[in-house]
Order: sequence, then C-alpha cells, then structure tokens
Amino acid sequence: MNFLVLLLGLLPSFIWLSFFLQEDIHPEPRKMIFYVFVTGAVAALGAYFLQVWANGQLFTLGIFSDSLEYFAIFAGIEELIKFFAAFVIIRGSKYFDEPVDAMIYMMTAAMGLAAVENIAVAFDNGFVAITIGSLMFRFLGATLLHALSSSAMGYYWAQGIVQKRTPIYILWGFVMATLLHTVFNYFIVAFDNGFMYSIGVLMLAAFFVFYDFEKLKKNDTITV
Repeated sequence: MNFLVLLLGLLPSFIWLSFFLQEDIHPEPRKMIFYVFVTGAVAALGAYFLQVWANGQLFTLGIFSDSLEYFAIFAGIEELIKFFAAFVIIRGSKYFDEPVDAMIYMMTAAMGLAAVENIAVAFDNGFVAITIGSLMFRFLGATLLHALSSSAMGYYWAQGIVQKRTPIYILWGFVMATLLHTVFNYFIVAFDNGFMYSIGVLMLAAFFVFYDFEKLKKNDTITV
C-alpha cells in the first residue's frame, strides 16, 4: 500500500520531467538528470526547515500565513533552494555546455523537490484520499508551477552566462520565478475560484517558458 502511495506521489513529477526533457535537442546524460533530480529531492528537506524557521520569525513580526508577504517569502525560499540544488551539481560540469541546459537542469531539480512535496501530501492524506482528482490537482497545479518557475529562472541564468552578467540575470530570474510562484499560491487562497485563476496564470507562463526554450535552442554552446 505504501509503495503505491509513493508511486502516485512521484507520478506527476515523472510525467512533467519526461515532457520537458523533450525540449532538449541534445539530451543530457541520464546520470546527470538523476543526480540533479535527487539533489532537488534532498533540497526539499532544506526548504522545509527554512520555512519552519521563517514561519516563526514572520509570526513575531506580525506577518501571517494569509498575507501576500508570507506567500512571497515562502515562494522565494523554494525558488532559491531549487536553484542551488541545480547549481551545486552542474556548475562547471562538462555537460553544462548549451544555454538550454540551464533550463533543463533547473526544471529537473524542481521536479525532484516537487516529488517530495507530492509524496508528503500523499502520505499525509492516506491512500483512500488519493484520487484521480487530487492527482490532477497536483499535476496541473503545484508540480507544473515548480517546472515553469524553475525553467524561467534557468532561462535568465543562461542569458546571464551568454551576456557575461550572470549575477544580475540570476537575481532577475529569481524575482520572476518568485513572482510567478507567489501569484499562483495567493490566487488559490484569495479567491473562491482561485485554482482556475492560478491555472490561467500557469498557461500564460507556459507560453513564455516554451518560447524561451526555443530562443535558447538557437545558441549552440556557452562557456561556463
């Protein structure tokens, strides 16, 4: 039973990972994808403990869980953790040799983190509560959000390397990823039909992300 719950928790991440990897015209080695995915999964624990600490600090400052500031800070923690999960594995790697690789590896780290989130939700709810509806909610919602926000940050990372202005572009990518993450989560809580609004935001973001993939594919190599 627990194995089935685990599998159902992993499924949304595996599906989106397989889908986004099709954007790489020169596929990355499976071992690198595996390492980055696992690092993203481990990093989820770091995000959790940072968020627990942040929750206590924000409470003392009078910033509560229904505020926009709260959502932004929690989103920022996850986006930063996903970036470092990819960065520590691929920085300086011989396999990080195309601009689009930044988006691919960022998305892979995000799917690792999202997988842990999905598994935690699955085990928290129990097998009886795991339905097709709840799987679709995670698949079209939080898991896709992580894929898109991290891919967007990967795009800015790649552009920073190409333009020789990596720090400022990474900062800008972090801001954009955090903004997308914040808006998605806030809409769900703030509006009665918030999930539908959030899905609309993701569809718009997906348009830009896949456009970014196409732009980076036109650049053959980068020097990291």
